Amino acid sequence: MKLKSLQIGLLAVLAVSLSLCSCRSNNPREQLKEQIAGDTLFAIVDSMAHEVVKGGFNAGDGYGEVWIRDYNTFIELAMDVMPDSLIQDNLLTFFRFQGETGDIVDGFIDAKNAKDTPGGYAYRRTPLEPRYAAHKNTVETDQESSLVQAVWRYVNKSGNKAFLQQEVCGKTVITRLEWALDYLTRERWSDKYGLLWGATTADWGDVQPEHPWGVALDENSHLCADIYDNAFFVIAINHLLDLGGDAIDSNRWTALRDEVKANIRKHLWDSTRQKFRPHVYLAESPFDPSLDEDAIFFHGGTAVAIEAGLLTDEEIRQQNDAMLANVKASGAPTIGLTLFPPYPEGTFQNKGMYPYGYQNGGDWTWFGARMIVQLARHGMLREAYDELRPMLQRVVDNHGFYEWYSVDGKPMGSGTFRGEAGVLHTAIETLRTS
Repeated sequence: MKLKSLQIGLLAVLAVSLSLCSCRSNNPREQLKEQIAGDTLFAIVDSMAHEVVKGGFNAGDGYGEVWIRDYNTFIELAMDVMPDSLIQDNLLTFFRFQGETGDIVDGFIDAKNAKDTPGGYAYRRTPLEPRYAAHKNTVETDQESSLVQAVWRYVNKSGNKAFLQQEVCGKTVITRLEWALDYLTRERWSDKYGLLWGATTADWGDVQPEHPWGVALDENSHLCADIYDNAFFVIAINHLLDLGGDAIDSNRWTALRDEVKANIRKHLWDSTRQKFRPHVYLAESPFDPSLDEDAIFFHGGTAVAIEAGLLTDEEIRQQNDAMLANVKASGAPTIGLTLFPPYPEGTFQNKGMYPYGYQNGGDWTWFGARMIVQLARHGMLREAYDELRPMLQRVVDNHGFYEWYSVDGKPMGSGTFRGEAGVLHTAIETLRTS
């Protein structure tokens, strides 16, 4: 009797197995999509990402501020778990701190925690927003573009186009977005290159080499155009055009976007090395002439350039192959490797910018996952899946979302880095729907 029951059970299992096999596609891409759909690692990490964003809007446990460059990368995830009123309020707070020339601050913090100290942040305060104080890292040129992108993500997901007509001190949100990008064309424009300029940093980073901290422009700064800021600007213009309609000068912004794209290819694309140049300088470089800076490959800026539509599919594949080769040569865990080879020891006065430290070759999922999204969107789903899984696995292994990882895989920085949670959520959703 027991044997008969066992036989019946085995037949039932076999029937289920045959049923599953008969449903499985013979198409390799469809098989891969089935594999992605059934990957429990995706579900675990996505659930963890939603949980970590429930904890607030600051960048992570190492930061008190709400940063626009971070918020831009987890706003869609936050919209799943936070009230819409709070999502909007954060965006409007950045507009309340908008400068007299249209510039956008990096972040804001509870006013009682903003301490004015020599050598620290120069806090901005306004009667429009007494709850907070704000500050701006002046070496960077991505705050304005980040806010445009964040608003686009909010409107695109929520469908709340009325938000664009909300007024802050007499100006609508859409007017303020255009004003923010206008600031860049007036105050951060290089006639020499027809591109935006900023201070010299490592890839997308916000630390210049001339100072122990390195976040403020002064007479020691070396100005340049780079791929990250300019590609980010192109993306922001695309989003402004999508949002603006008749409320903006669409013809002007379309022409400017096309001009910037052409000038990026002209001045920043190294056709011989098939990669982007790290910087083209308005005057001189801050680095020793013995450094062949053009040999350094910027992973983060390249991922953003792909999002901006600056590379062909063949070039995208070449860039991914180069990233994988850099990962192998460095011993880094993933293509989140910021850049390779790193700037030599002592190049940056900031002690955290040692070779393979922080933004000088640290491994940042915050940008690596953006490359994953672009691979999936450009038909490279197998590559995207294979290169994403190590990023997901280390979240589980380390029980959280860390800001960055050392070249030997040790978690570093903030342990609740919401930017990492946001980009992984986006990558997971992109692969699931590709």
